[in-house]
Amino acid sequence: MRPVLMRELLGETLREQRVAQGRTLRDISGSARVSLGYLSEVERGQKEASSELLSAICAALDVPLSQVLADVSDRMALRENVTTLPVGAAVAYAA
Repeated sequence: MRPVLMRELLGETLREQRVAQGRTLRDISGSARVSLGYLSEVERGQKEASSELLSAICAALDVPLSQVLADVSDRMALRENVTTLPVGAAVAYAA
């Protein structure tokens, strides 16, 4: 079984946001100030996006980074067949 890669789920999420808005790679790459080729690689899950780049892409899409990360988390849970977090999981991190 192939491992679930976060960069692929992130790329899927970003692409779906862009397509849902009817926007092109060129439009987003210009707004985010990243090369069209690199953005394409991020969307295809071939490149890891830095936090700065991810923030710029989300700003260009006018989508909160927290929403993108929540969507990625949901996708990860589905792929891992996780339905709920263990009780106290979030609390342990916050402490």
